[in-house]
Amino acid sequence: MKKFFLSLSLYICATLCASAQTKSWTADNGNGTYTNPLFYDEFSDPDVIRVGNDYYLAGTTMHCTPGLVILHSKDLVNWDLASYCFERWEDVLPDDKFRLQNGKQVYGQGVWAPVIRYNNGTFYVFTNVNGNGLQLFTSNSAKGPWKHHNLGGHIYDLSVLFDDDGKVWAIHGYDEVKVTQFKPDFSGYVEGSERVIIPKGSAMGEGHHAYKINGKYYIISAEYSPMGRSQCARADNLFGPYETTVVSACESMGTKKFPLIGNVPRGNDFMKDGVRFKVNEAGNNELGCATVHQGGMLQTPSGEWWAVSMLDFVAVGRTVCLVPVTWHEGWPMFGLEGNLGRTPRTWFKPNTGNEAAETPHAPYERCDDFNGKKLQRVWQWNHEPIDSKWTLKNGRLRLNAMPAENFLWARNTLTQRCIGPVSSATVTLYTKNLKDGDVAGLGLINLPYAWIGVCKDGNHKCLRFMQQSTGTVDADIQAYDKIYLRVTGDYDEMWASFSYSVDGKSFTDIGDTLRLPYQLKTFQGSRYSLFCFNKTQDNMLTASAKGTDKRMGGYAEFDDFIVEEPMADRSANLPTGKVITLENKANGTRMWGMKRGLCHSAKKGSREYDSKDCMFKVIDKGQGKVMLECMNGMGYMTISGLGLSGDVRLVKEPTEASLFMWQDMLRGDCMLMSLKNHRFVGCSPDMGEPYSTQFAGADPNRKNGCVFHFNVVE
Repeated sequence: MKKFFLSLSLYICATLCASAQTKSWTADNGNGTYTNPLFYDEFSDPDVIRVGNDYYLAGTTMHCTPGLVILHSKDLVNWDLASYCFERWEDVLPDDKFRLQNGKQVYGQGVWAPVIRYNNGTFYVFTNVNGNGLQLFTSNSAKGPWKHHNLGGHIYDLSVLFDDDGKVWAIHGYDEVKVTQFKPDFSGYVEGSERVIIPKGSAMGEGHHAYKINGKYYIISAEYSPMGRSQCARADNLFGPYETTVVSACESMGTKKFPLIGNVPRGNDFMKDGVRFKVNEAGNNELGCATVHQGGMLQTPSGEWWAVSMLDFVAVGRTVCLVPVTWHEGWPMFGLEGNLGRTPRTWFKPNTGNEAAETPHAPYERCDDFNGKKLQRVWQWNHEPIDSKWTLKNGRLRLNAMPAENFLWARNTLTQRCIGPVSSATVTLYTKNLKDGDVAGLGLINLPYAWIGVCKDGNHKCLRFMQQSTGTVDADIQAYDKIYLRVTGDYDEMWASFSYSVDGKSFTDIGDTLRLPYQLKTFQGSRYSLFCFNKTQDNMLTASAKGTDKRMGGYAEFDDFIVEEPMADRSANLPTGKVITLENKANGTRMWGMKRGLCHSAKKGSREYDSKDCMFKVIDKGQGKVMLECMNGMGYMTISGLGLSGDVRLVKEPTEASLFMWQDMLRGDCMLMSLKNHRFVGCSPDMGEPYSTQFAGADPNRKNGCVFHFNVVE
């Protein structure tokens, strides 16, 4: 297994060097469709609003600074950074725990589950900060500046409703849903206003999103027990009584549940080196809570309804899917008519009136040559930095070494989210000015963490790979003051490897392949990290907030941080004009266009398996729509009747029932959504049935019969 990971790592690195491509993931396919997720990097707890023809998205940033991110879009697919609500924790909640000072930290805490609202010319962002109560940020522009208000109290995971009578309510609680009224000036809460509106035992969850639509009150919440889903409650009166139903369930988009960390000591012990970690593997086809399950919704000017909802994308962390909403019997159901409750991976872009003007683009510039006066805005500091101990100088980032027991306690560590599905981050490190005990390099913040860097021990420097769960590997590079460091990750498959180079061209792997879980201790996905600390000092973290302690070490300089994404260009993932075979991932059979006029399965070794009976030409019909023509002359794949088993037919003259939406599942995998009933072409792997369109979507292991691997026939 290790050889497999290492060989794949070398292949990816070779691909990166050969392509030198800096294209970053964007959901926009450039043909009027988009493919989920909106971002292939972490964006937790999304909440969304529309103001006129503009859309705004707020998300969790936990302990990082700048904090509380706000994105802006014109089409709900392409997003740009509008602002962060605050730059430094000291401007919001001054406390040692936000600064990694005096033995305190807030890993797994901080800003989470924000609510964004707009009312009478003012933007409002509400969010909880652990141990500090509810915080409010207000501005007359989503670009800021933002004013901070500490509301206190014990209201979290909330929604906020500006009602028609001018009253403003917080909707909050888990299982038992409560409302509390804000004072008109938001100086606090109206005394005695809290009351239960949905009693326990009504199947409601947390992370509420509340709306008043056509006179009715709707509350969408996320529930994770025993499996992730979205619940919805509705009533004619804010105070109830409410009825509830499920509006989204079982949607993993063919994504595995993340493995969990086990046997982790309680308290802060998990931050210390020498602790053994156990990564528990998830069930092969278990959904757990890693499904489309939490987010807000809105209506576009054209009348369409859309939701943004969170989905756990394994080592990347929690990210965002864009979901069409279909009103059915008075309920805002996630998904499409005929397949309610499920989310398409690829679908038509929303009709916002602005979509034609948007060029597909990513929300951030991820690479940084450090030549500017400011860091790229994708960067965030791990906790609050000491500004006097870092600088941009002569086209490099300089980090001064301060005392730290280990990587997770290192101050002034600069981070950005790892981006999937596959990416590589490379940085140039200058080590000439390191002092005894200094450690500097490139890391992945996770639990367990890992890094590659240069350690100064007296007059000796060595390259070291540290994996928290297994120990260290050293390589002697004493003669070099400049070195290139790289981390390569397959974040879908949840592994990463580290390598180094002395010439920037030929890279050498170091250490074992790292398993990447998503865990609830840091409560974030994996993060690229640039760091410099001194490990020889005792009485860690005794340096003052101003960094004046005389025991500080030297400094490291970083240049040319380059993120490469070899799978960001998805143009070949829709093989229009090509002849392909479709191998069912459930059992390895190929789709077979039978001479009897229907589609069945051909086993490997059968007469049909390598014949034209199992070859289909993909014909582009625009906006992601395709037709499939069987090369044996029987005609076009077409859905008959209700799409039952045997209803996937071959006809000479195509019709509207011959149109499919190609679902890009990446890595050569795909699904075919019938545009007749919005369900997927598939067959049971065990029953021997012919094909139908009765499948709601992919299982996490992609082996329920509706996911194919396509191969182009040369």
